[in-house]
Amino acid sequence: MNTETQESTITTPPEQQKKTKGFLNEIIDFILIAVFIVIPFRVFVAQPFVVNGASMDPTFKNGEYLIVDQLSYRFDPPERGSVLIFKYPKDPSKHFIKRVIGLPNETISLNSGKVTIKNSSNPKGFSLNEPYIEHEKKDSFTITLDDNEYFVLGDNRAGSADSRIWGPVPEENVVGRPIIRLLPLSELDFMPGDQRDILKAN
Repeated sequence: MNTETQESTITTPPEQQKKTKGFLNEIIDFILIAVFIVIPFRVFVAQPFVVNGASMDPTFKNGEYLIVDQLSYRFDPPERGSVLIFKYPKDPSKHFIKRVIGLPNETISLNSGKVTIKNSSNPKGFSLNEPYIEHEKKDSFTITLDDNEYFVLGDNRAGSADSRIWGPVPEENVVGRPIIRLLPLSELDFMPGDQRDILKAN
């Protein structure tokens, strides 16, 4: 009589093995897509941001969900009147949203809230037409930018901490611009807040 101990084993049916391999392959494919496509897309191309605060009111309201283009400004610099997402110069871990008012090497003056720009093309200066402002602040201020700096202001001038307080934004802090206002759906918009076409010299 054979008293040799034998182990009891079970095996997966061939069909089940195929299903398991297929499932594992799907997981691997998903991980590869995330690593090589989704993550780089989020980091280098577009990223979601949520507006926090009222400094850009009424153009952008608290809680709005934006998709931000992080690629365009790597090839073309920000233009006056465009909306800018950037790293806060005093704490780069924070991201702010403001409007570009002054470009590199320009002198920006506020006189009772009215913005005047002086640059090489307009040495005598010109005033900005800013129809997006509802909440004015009659302050006065003058600054001359270096060749890698931007002067930004919130559309809610009465309730915005911006370049009037903490200075210009270095070019290296620029993140991108909002290309889609996704939420709320009632405010769905493409290139929200962009006013480059109506900022004219007066």
